Amino acid sequence: MHVGDLVELDIEGVAHGGHFVARHEGRVIFVRHAIQGEKVKARITSLTSTFARADCVEVIKAAPDRVTAPCSYAHADGCGGCDFQHISLAAQRRFKANVIKEQFSRIAKMNIDVEVEEVLPTSHWRSRMEFVVSPGRRLAMHQHRSHTLIEIERCHIADERIDISKINAIKLPPGARVDVAASSEKISTVIESRENFDLVEEKVNGRLFKLNPLTFWQSHLAAPSLLAGTVREMAQLRPTDRVADLYGGAGLFTGELLSELNDEGKILLIDSDANAMTDARRNFATEPRVTVIESKVETALLKNRHELEGTNVVVLDPPRSGAGAKVLDAVIELQPRVIIYVACDPASLARDSRHLLDKGFQISLRAFDLFPMTHHIECVARFIRES
Repeated sequence: MHVGDLVELDIEGVAHGGHFVARHEGRVIFVRHAIQGEKVKARITSLTSTFARADCVEVIKAAPDRVTAPCSYAHADGCGGCDFQHISLAAQRRFKANVIKEQFSRIAKMNIDVEVEEVLPTSHWRSRMEFVVSPGRRLAMHQHRSHTLIEIERCHIADERIDISKINAIKLPPGARVDVAASSEKISTVIESRENFDLVEEKVNGRLFKLNPLTFWQSHLAAPSLLAGTVREMAQLRPTDRVADLYGGAGLFTGELLSELNDEGKILLIDSDANAMTDARRNFATEPRVTVIESKVETALLKNRHELEGTNVVVLDPPRSGAGAKVLDAVIELQPRVIIYVACDPASLARDSRHLLDKGFQISLRAFDLFPMTHHIECVARFIRES
């Protein structure tokens, strides 16, 4: 087998990462743009000693869930941004639920039943976009696992207010990174190496946030209010609770949880991102119940024990790699009543869940389809001590 070979494959189950599994001559092949139950012709795109990757280039026998991709760039040689445009939306959610179940079975050694909940809109949902300027001085996206740039005129998942043709007319320098944020108030475009930009304003459940356009913010238009509300419901705060908001960013969850606390309640927001911490200090400058600490979470959990004393509730929203045992052990030492864990990677969540389960916690879980047309999933888990 060589890169570029065409092989006929029977497609098996979904794999984490936007692929489906097939086997050929004893080798596992991870195939994009195919669906479980199909027979396809696929082109080998990369090889390792144990597996191969491939792209479906011809469907011999289609699955019932196959649809025509709504975006003209969603194909084997096109933009790598979307994995599942060729799959019906209901089937996308079923496959994502299967991924969560498989990751928890394999990594956490537990059976978990979860439904991936639909979140509207399912197209033009993305409020944050990152582009690269092509040699032709047009906005572009990368091919999957490639440095090749695909110039685009429109994007099926981008907020409709993001006018790509208008930005293309600027004739930006090749290679520049362009970040576009479509907030609840207006559009902000940040071009690499240009320092002047306006703050982005986002209103979530009645609270106004002013943000650096480069600060991380949930990209689905409905995600900030949905996730903030879910965290608040799961936390079941008491008015005098002390909360640790770890990896808290600009303070989305802090802002939501404040409404549940009286004057004796406190929130300690910790994150290492300088832009986000500047935003958090600005957004809570007049709020005496909030303390903002700019630090790596694992460092702050060790050095700020006094401020963390009496913590009742811990919220974690770590990066894709997860929190890890060191952070979790420090959290457990606080003896919180409840831990809420927001996760964008089911494998990392399954690993960290196993750690908490082994320490005597039990889990409840919700999953949201906050990234339609892609393989990504957002989960919110609640951990409490077993009675």
